[in-house]
Amino acid sequence: MLTLTSRLPSPALTRAAEAGIAFRRSLCSRRSPVTSRSGRQDVLRAEHAPARSKLAGRPGSNIREGGSTAPGISVDFDQTREAYKSKDSLELLRSLVVFKLCSYDVLVDKNKEIMDLGRKILGQRGFDQFMKMTFYGQFVAGEDHQAIRPLIQKNQAFGVGSVLDYSIEEDISQEEAEQKEMDSCASTAERIGEDDGAEKYKAHKQFGDQRGGVTGAHTYFYADERKCDQHMETFIKCIKASGGSSMDGFSAIKMTALGRPQLLLQFSEVLVKWRRFFTFLASQQGKDGLVGSGKTLELKQLQEFLTRLGAKGDFHGWFTGRKEDSSGTIDLLDWNSLIDDRTKISDLLVVPNVERGELQPLLQEFTTEEERQLKRILQRMDILAKHAVDNNVRLMVDAEQTYFQPAISRLTLEMQRIYNKHKPVIFNTYQCYLKEAYDNVTMDVELSRREGWHFAAKLVRGAYMYQERERAQEMGYEDPINPDYESTNKMYHRCLDYVLDEIALNRNANVMVASHNEDTVKHTLRRMNELGLLPRENKVYFGQLLGMCDQISFPLGQAGFPVYKYVPYGPVNEVMPYLSRRAQENRGFMKGAQKERELLWKELKRRLASRELLYRPVY
Repeated sequence: MLTLTSRLPSPALTRAAEAGIAFRRSLCSRRSPVTSRSGRQDVLRAEHAPARSKLAGRPGSNIREGGSTAPGISVDFDQTREAYKSKDSLELLRSLVVFKLCSYDVLVDKNKEIMDLGRKILGQRGFDQFMKMTFYGQFVAGEDHQAIRPLIQKNQAFGVGSVLDYSIEEDISQEEAEQKEMDSCASTAERIGEDDGAEKYKAHKQFGDQRGGVTGAHTYFYADERKCDQHMETFIKCIKASGGSSMDGFSAIKMTALGRPQLLLQFSEVLVKWRRFFTFLASQQGKDGLVGSGKTLELKQLQEFLTRLGAKGDFHGWFTGRKEDSSGTIDLLDWNSLIDDRTKISDLLVVPNVERGELQPLLQEFTTEEERQLKRILQRMDILAKHAVDNNVRLMVDAEQTYFQPAISRLTLEMQRIYNKHKPVIFNTYQCYLKEAYDNVTMDVELSRREGWHFAAKLVRGAYMYQERERAQEMGYEDPINPDYESTNKMYHRCLDYVLDEIALNRNANVMVASHNEDTVKHTLRRMNELGLLPRENKVYFGQLLGMCDQISFPLGQAGFPVYKYVPYGPVNEVMPYLSRRAQENRGFMKGAQKERELLWKELKRRLASRELLYRPVY
């Protein structure tokens, strides 16, 4: 999509430029041609509907004719001895105390004031030690890559891997955060005509502090390109730490740490407008009732309509020349391919300007400098991907706010096209509390199938719900979040089932079920048994946060399933903003997690009754 340039400031970027990285050449040489959609015009879900019947009778499958399921691997999440065999009794007691404290609203709401008071009373050194014995010790692995190694190796000995995440944040005020965000989102570019929803992709001072209303996810603030290079170097250290601590680890990265947020806003707006234009054109051809890649355009009608509007490009000639077996129609994936090759076909990239009643170039809002900075985000991503391959580590690209996410997903997809050719290296994250989650998953699975690379996803429910809803209401665009928790659960299982079916059919997809919900985990195990998916295939992974839901993680790991803890690390003071939000998240979580506390108490009582209170894990 974008061609990398040289003249980069950091040593790592300079080495990348000297190596002659060129995304345009890489993508053109690696990408398989788009094939015809003949015979595949139905909605993508319909294609997966016969998955069970296709698998029936296949050697190694548990599916039997008539729909019966052979016994598969089951996991008991109520056996406390197995769940907590990696913990000594003091660790269990710490978990109980921390979880209980997190359930008190007054302590969570005033946690910053309480921590400031603690520093004054105990001094910085004493305060740091106290935090390591309590909250920090519960949710954070250590201060640096050396300090975290014992915990990682212990978890691995009990069947649980790690997703490393260097979780430092700037401890700045809300006013400073808002100013930083607004400064980074100032653009000199000329804006194209506005349409419905365009407000979503503009900076807004009220929501400049991205930490507001966010649970769990940590936040980066843009300063300059040099700071982005520093973030990249930090991620490289995290990748090396993951490679040095385990054989098959993950490392988490955030795209907003690698570039200016304004570029992600602008690029997201471009992608959304382009997709909406496709939907508009489909409605003009009487196909507005279809969804997903079942919606197609007749090329001849498309050319005639756009020519009447004043477009100069030869759409019909470009698509028929690109497709090996042209059926005279294109779908959304074909349409998006114009963005990939836009350097040669600028006349084709036009959208209607509602105010002026004319077609305008889609990308005129990018200045030369902004486009150069966008390319550098890809350069940094490419460097991280190369380090991940060299260290046998997989990269987990975190999801972020919906006004950034289209660009983040698209840039991640470009990396997947290159690095997921032979095995899953780059994992994209899909937030299932979004109304469009299923469409996003199915479209990306279909694209990976056409182009022949490994689809790799992490499915989460989402971390930005309150902020997203408040922002949508304030700025006047549609709330992107599902109406309630039950709707989100249904969306999560719908996306998960689709990917599991794809794995069963083609063995070329991978998914991490990142969930603390026991019912979701049990649903996944049941579906794996139905589809004959074995743990040792390493196609389905499970993930939970460090310090939470051990009664799910460790039984899964000891049963042979690939399971990972999301492992934050960093100096105490620099991780405290992250811990502060983790306490807020745990307040709601722990109020509804009575079972976990009951299991902890049950195990402590069992050890006391059996004289195992001094139990120490052996590994």
